[in-house]
Amino acid sequence: GLRRKIAEKMVQAYRTAPHFTYVDEVDATELVALRDRLNAAAGARGTKLSYLPFIMKALAVVFKEFPTVNAVMDEEAFELVLRKDVNIGIATDTDAGLYVPVIKRVQDKSLFELAQEIADLTKRTRENKVKIDELQGGSFTITSVGNIGGRFATPILNHPEVAILGVNQIHDRPMAIDGQVVIRKMFYLSPSFDHRIIDGAVAARFVSALKALLENPQALLLDLR
Repeated sequence: GLRRKIAEKMVQAYRTAPHFTYVDEVDATELVALRDRLNAAAGARGTKLSYLPFIMKALAVVFKEFPTVNAVMDEEAFELVLRKDVNIGIATDTDAGLYVPVIKRVQDKSLFELAQEIADLTKRTRENKVKIDELQGGSFTITSVGNIGGRFATPILNHPEVAILGVNQIHDRPMAIDGQVVIRKMFYLSPSFDHRIIDGAVAARFVSALKALLENPQALLLDLR
């Protein structure tokens, strides 16, 4: 039954929204170093930082400039509904199928708070203990297979949302920096968009702004609490 519902929702998203995917690569060297430094403090709080809290906080910042990406489509009225709150779903693989628990009000939470909530919510989702309201109300979704592998993907929208972000594995890569070949930690962002709402130029600017923040993540430390 769950697989059937997932299939119906996927088909609805694919048939309703003309998808396109925009791929860009991010130099995560500074992000990896920052995460490593902060994990000692996170451990003292009983949690561990993945890269998701950084990406979620960066999205909350970028959505201020690109509000149409943090939105849902009312198909019946054929209207775009902008979301004030940043409610990010985390695509979670479970034995029972794919669930998308939602972290609410990301803009009001610190990196450590997000790390704790992500760990708790995804754990309860995999144990089939998640509540119905914790699976509802999303305005944007992240799907990450970085811990499994792969360079990039072309994710399908989580209807009625108008964008979804694919996050992929970090790899050591030789890069040319100031005329020198150095090893950097690189990964791809591969978001998909509803082309009825978001044009290619807007998608490119959105991803460029997100990339710039992830490559210089110190700004995300303004609210550690």
